Amino acid sequence: MKRCLVVYALPDRQWQWQVTLADSANVAEALVQARAQAGSLQVPWEGDVGIFGALCDRNAIPRDGDRIEIYRPLRADPKVSRRERAKGQRRERDSAAPRPPSRVRS
Repeated sequence: MKRCLVVYALPDRQWQWQVTLADSANVAEALVQARAQAGSLQVPWEGDVGIFGALCDRNAIPRDGDRIEIYRPLRADPKVSRRERAKGQRRERDSAAPRPPSRVRS
């Protein structure tokens, strides 16, 4: 037998469920047990999962003491967010510091 911790977090709150599994049990079986403990809590049970921060398949076999994490969907694409921040910073920089007049050579 092995014990694992199934966790889910929101920005302002987190939950964890201790589950006891057979040695051959996989992540999917751990989620079934956690779901039974969670009751009516709204958790994306069908979303991505990982073990200690590494994305894994539901057929993965966790070890005794592993933390199985349930990931929530991203609110925004990180690449798009980064581009938008960079655009804003460029706009601020360009509007704050006037450029010196260009020199024309004759």
